[in-house]
Amino acid sequence: MSKKNNMGQTKRSTDDLINDAISQQNDWLENRREYTRGFLKKLNLFARPSSNKTETKTNTEPTPEQKKKNKLKSYWFPITCALIVIFIAVWVAFIRTPQPSRVVIVPTIPEPVIQPVRKLTVPEFDIVRIDKHGKIIIAGYWLPHQNISILANNKIIATERTDHRGEFVYTTKDAWAPGNYTIALLGTEPEVKSSERVFLYVSEHGVANSVSLLMTRDGSTLLQAPAILKDGDLSVSKIDYLDTGRIVVTGDALPRLRVSLALNGEYMGFARASDHKHFGLGADVGELESGREYELTVRLHDGDGRTVATIMHKFTMPEMTGDDDTYYTVRRGDCLWIIARNFLRRGVLFSVIAERNNISNPDLIHPKQKLQIPVAGK
Repeated sequence: MSKKNNMGQTKRSTDDLINDAISQQNDWLENRREYTRGFLKKLNLFARPSSNKTETKTNTEPTPEQKKKNKLKSYWFPITCALIVIFIAVWVAFIRTPQPSRVVIVPTIPEPVIQPVRKLTVPEFDIVRIDKHGKIIIAGYWLPHQNISILANNKIIATERTDHRGEFVYTTKDAWAPGNYTIALLGTEPEVKSSERVFLYVSEHGVANSVSLLMTRDGSTLLQAPAILKDGDLSVSKIDYLDTGRIVVTGDALPRLRVSLALNGEYMGFARASDHKHFGLGADVGELESGREYELTVRLHDGDGRTVATIMHKFTMPEMTGDDDTYYTVRRGDCLWIIARNFLRRGVLFSVIAERNNISNPDLIHPKQKLQIPVAGK
């Protein structure tokens, strides 16, 4: 019996625990419902006024002022939002400083420059130079895709082909021996020779003393000037003073370059050295006083007129001997016309020199030939 009673008691106590739990849960749910109802009523109050609640509180109609207040209370939220939006728009449009926009600058690509083809009637030179190894570099222009021959001292040394622009470049395989060269161009189709010539002097002292001159009808242009002059590139071999008041200076210089003369700083004239490096320069200096010291200056100039070498010679004028003649030794490249111009002021007086020296052919004189020059007084 005792066992049965205990089993019943245990069963009843379990049911009580379950019932208590269900009761507590129902109470908790009821509290949540009440809380939710109160929260929803508050939200409804903000949204719009409750007519039922107003009717329960009073049976009288609201006054116009109350209606106006109720409308403001009902629409305060959208009005506030509208004001905020307006404020933000005004701030963005007028108050906020706009950030500078980044501008990407795309560099402009220049149009390709198309060089026009040179329209030539004769071949032309561009450069003629001697490189540091003594080789000759020659460049120029002729008709596009045509052959062009290079002549040195009237002999063809090479034939090149021009490109689509009519340009060509030629370089010798070996260095040229010291000496003088005259370079010309010969184009084909049609065959025509250049009107320009290039005089090239390859110095025995090296590239720094070599000269390249472009010779045209209008004169000469220096293509390559001597950088450093060695001893012997400018020298004076003889100075003659005639009783006619004329001084004649002879010597050697770089070919085709200009040699000028000055006496006591006063410019007296110039002459050009021949292809064989010789020059003779005569000038009227007036009567020089015996026993007085004079300074004679001989200068060598490049194609741009710059002085590249200078010789200064100081001398005391001796007593004149009164001789009617002087003597001159012919050098390679000389002619009677130049000799007469230097000594007798006028080249047309070459016949006087030829007659004095019994020269039947004035066009034929020989190097080292000694000539007697009649230089009688005025």
